[in-house]
Amino acid sequence: MVASPLLVGILYDFPQHDGGAGFEEAVRQGLAEVDLDRPVELVPRQAAGLPAGSAHDVKRNFGELVDGGVLAIIGPSISDNGLLVRDWADEARVPCINYTGGERTRSSFMFHYQVGSLAEEPIVLAEHLRRRELRSAVVIHDKSPVGAGYVSSFESACDRMGIDLLGRSGISPLAEEAEAIVDRLRAANAEALVYLGMGAASRAVSVAVADAGWDVTVVANSALMFGYARKDWRAGFDGWAYVDTVSEGNVRRQALKAKSPKSAAGPVGVAAYDIGRLVAEALARAVHLTGPGVKEALEEVKRLPAATGYEGTTMGFGNWDHAALKGGYLVLRQWKDGKTVEL
Repeated sequence: MVASPLLVGILYDFPQHDGGAGFEEAVRQGLAEVDLDRPVELVPRQAAGLPAGSAHDVKRNFGELVDGGVLAIIGPSISDNGLLVRDWADEARVPCINYTGGERTRSSFMFHYQVGSLAEEPIVLAEHLRRRELRSAVVIHDKSPVGAGYVSSFESACDRMGIDLLGRSGISPLAEEAEAIVDRLRAANAEALVYLGMGAASRAVSVAVADAGWDVTVVANSALMFGYARKDWRAGFDGWAYVDTVSEGNVRRQALKAKSPKSAAGPVGVAAYDIGRLVAEALARAVHLTGPGVKEALEEVKRLPAATGYEGTTMGFGNWDHAALKGGYLVLRQWKDGKTVEL
C-alpha cells in the first residue's frame, strides 16, 4: 500500500521574486535531514498580506490550506499578518511556524522562528551606539504594529543606557519619499539616526539622507535585510550598521552552504532550512498525524543546533515556550561596498 504524502502548507504574505522556489528548496533541504516513513508535499499559497494587501486575502489563503488538509503551516513572515494568523491557527487547531520579528504572534498553535525581534533588536542597536560613545539619536519608525513595537523597545533601551532621544517621526511603511522627515530630524543635531520598521521605507530614508548631504551615523533594525534581494538599494545603505541573523562562523550554516549555496546565502533561506528541520522532527515524533498531534510533537523538539545566529545558537520548543531560537541569534552586520559584513 502506498502511503499518502504528509501535507505541509507554506503561507507567503509578501511577494516572492521567484514564486517561492528558493524558499521551498531551503525547506526541502531541512526536511531531508530527518528520515521519515512517507514523503512530504509542500502546498504553497501566495496571499496579498498587510501592509500593502489585506487581512481578508491572508485569511482566504490560510483557509484554503486548512481545508486542503495540511498538518502544519510555515508562515507568515510579517508581524502584522502573524498577529492575525495567530488567532486563526488556534481556531483551526493547525500548528503554524511564523518567521516574523514579533513575539506577540505566539499562541497555543502559533510557533515563532525569530527572523529578528521587535523587542530585542533595539537593545542590540542601543548597545552598539553606547559602545561607539554616541549619546544622542533621532528615530524614524514605520507607522505600523511593527514600527510601534520597535520604537517602544528602543525608547526603553535608551533610557537604561543614557542615550538621549532628541526626536522621532513616524513614516508610512510604504513611503517612497522622506525628505521632509529627514530635514526636520536633522535640525536636532543628533549623533545618530535610527531607522526602525519593516524595511520598504528604508530606501526612501536612505535617498533622503544622501540628498540632504547629512553626514550622520545610521543604524537600523533587520529591515536592512532588504539589501539581500535589492542590490540597487545597497549603495544607499553603505556604512549603515544593522541587525541580521546570519554569521559566517556558524558551522551548521557552513554545512548548508556546501550543499545549497543559495539557501545559505541570506537570512530567509537559512531560516527556511531550519524551519524545515523543525517540521520534519515534529512529523517524525508525532504520535497522531493531526494538527494537535504535530503541535505536541513540536513542543518536544529540543536543542537542535541552528544554522541561524552565532555558533552555539540552538532551537526547540516546549510547553508554553513557542520561541524557536535560543542564544545569540541576532547578529550585528554592516553594508559596506555593496556587501554585508559581520561586525
